[in-house]
Amino acid sequence: MKGLVREAMEDGAVGVSTALQYAPAPYAKTEELIALAAEAAKFGGTYASHIRDEGDAIAEALDEAFRIGREAAIPVEIWHLKAAGKSNWGRMPEIVARIEQARKSGVDVAADTYAYPAMFNSFSALIPPWAHDGGDRKLIERLKDPATRARIRKELETPSREWNNEWQQVNGPESFLIGAVQNPKLMPLQGKTLAEVAKLWNKDPIDAAFDLLIEDEAFTSVALFMMSEPDVTLALQQPWVSICNDSQGASPEGLLGREHPHPRAYGAFPRILRKYVREEKKLTLEDAIRKFTSLPAQRMRFTDRGVLKAGMWADMVVFDPETIRDLATFERPNQLSEGMRFVLVNGVSVIEEGKMTNALPGKVVDRR
Repeated sequence: MKGLVREAMEDGAVGVSTALQYAPAPYAKTEELIALAAEAAKFGGTYASHIRDEGDAIAEALDEAFRIGREAAIPVEIWHLKAAGKSNWGRMPEIVARIEQARKSGVDVAADTYAYPAMFNSFSALIPPWAHDGGDRKLIERLKDPATRARIRKELETPSREWNNEWQQVNGPESFLIGAVQNPKLMPLQGKTLAEVAKLWNKDPIDAAFDLLIEDEAFTSVALFMMSEPDVTLALQQPWVSICNDSQGASPEGLLGREHPHPRAYGAFPRILRKYVREEKKLTLEDAIRKFTSLPAQRMRFTDRGVLKAGMWADMVVFDPETIRDLATFERPNQLSEGMRFVLVNGVSVIEEGKMTNALPGKVVDRR
């Protein structure tokens, strides 16, 4: 594995990333992660992580990330910082203080956020990590077996700090919004809550969740309403927090237009400008632009992008700060934002007066 990291870094990778909440990643021990991050560090790389827990055990998960940064001598990026779960609402001041203390102690740690109250991930993350051993096929076999299914249900219904139990962190089945599905027969469920699906199928919500995973071969994605607005705002305001959209590609047309993504796929950056800059004045325009551009470029160690300056690659957006806005909602996510008049990538216009030019000037950006 260390050899694979070296090979990837030589090929231009910017570092090592982990998603420690999602199987099979939780099986990795901290020492293993330190060993791999240390290889990336030799090339000037970064360690980026969806940390092991964003809820009840977030303090321990942050401490693990700090330890990896310290012992591997590598910068750390905490992916989409949050205080997840109703029992953790209001903990963002504590989380911020913990990160600030690590920074003062010499750990180069920062974070990013998409600044919505709901996350979006695989519905199968609802299931305890042990039940994923062997992949989706084995997971589905376990959900079909009555005894194993009963064990999984019992674990969902039992509060625990041993794993990230999403069922315990939401207000109920209405907090799960069905996003993309793979099985065409399930398409009518996209945009419905788990509570609505359970009622439609005349099933208990947990049984409905299990059966949905079986029917969709564990492919289903969901939005989970797990964060409080004050926590989201406080994280956004930290000077070391940049903006991400944490979304795969989306389109209102074609095959992708049949999916029901998180609205951040279309609106993450315009939403910051509309909601937090223009309407609520929680950020200045300058702060927001820095969080979109130079700060993430710095964190990725890209020295030729992220600011408007002679000799830099000309990645530019021209917009009206008084009119730019997101239109995508959780109910109707496949809507393009408004107000971006011009977009240039590497000095070439890809949007002119709000219309696509069909130019494709983008390049793969790597560490070299």
